[in-house]
Amino acid sequence: MTQRPLGELLGPNGFFESRGETAVLLVHGLTGTPSEMRHFGRQLTRQGLTIACPQLAGHCDSVSALKASTWEDWYRTVDDCFEALARDHKHVHVVGLSMGALLGLVLAAKKKERLAGVTLLSPTFFYDGWNMPKWRRRLLLPLIIYSPLRHLISWEEPPPYGIKDERVRAMVTSVLKSRDSRTADKIGHFKTPATVIRESKRLIRAATDCLKNVYRPTLIVHSTEDDMASIKNAYFVSERIASQQVETFFVDDTYHVLTLDKRKNEIASRVATFCIANA
Repeated sequence: MTQRPLGELLGPNGFFESRGETAVLLVHGLTGTPSEMRHFGRQLTRQGLTIACPQLAGHCDSVSALKASTWEDWYRTVDDCFEALARDHKHVHVVGLSMGALLGLVLAAKKKERLAGVTLLSPTFFYDGWNMPKWRRRLLLPLIIYSPLRHLISWEEPPPYGIKDERVRAMVTSVLKSRDSRTADKIGHFKTPATVIRESKRLIRAATDCLKNVYRPTLIVHSTEDDMASIKNAYFVSERIASQQVETFFVDDTYHVLTLDKRKNEIASRVATFCIANA
């Protein structure tokens, strides 16, 4: 089997910066794009870490392309990029945001000691944040995603879009108001098709099953004010993961998208320290 170079695997919106022998594979969130990880990655390179962030399969494209993708497709992107990084770097960490964190857990369970460590930013097993309507989650979602209606309905993410920083949120709102089909590669989709939500549920089940097989050093970072996924998600992981080396870092004054919000630089510094210590 021919080994594809990392540059091809990253996709047109992915990025890579080489710094040292320890590499960090960054995984963006569901319906997001690599751009939400770019500033965060830049902070890691300042600590001498190599970074790579691919665009997940089906992302940075049309809604049709996103709907046609499965969680296994998203994982294949992560797996392929890990293998490419592992060929040229002594140590490889994975750092995932939201659903990207769950893909990181699956990777950790499969690669075992080949992976140096895993960092989970806002891991999302339950959509139970303060901005998620309980009646809709409990009653409508199960009805929709397991019926033919899933092909017709999308869930539109309401403000604050996982961002507490008013300046950054205003920028996102401005882009959303003027957006067209050409902007999906920059900010992603803020309407999630029910078919994609169904795939996220399948990924949640897979990641939950993987927790008992994750033995690598793990850092869990979660906001106490997360609007999409409450801090219950962090405890869910820490109580079930097999790893005996688990660190938790709880932050306030920030919402779900930790890589873009108020505490992003502080969080990046903590992640860099963790990756270097476990190289």
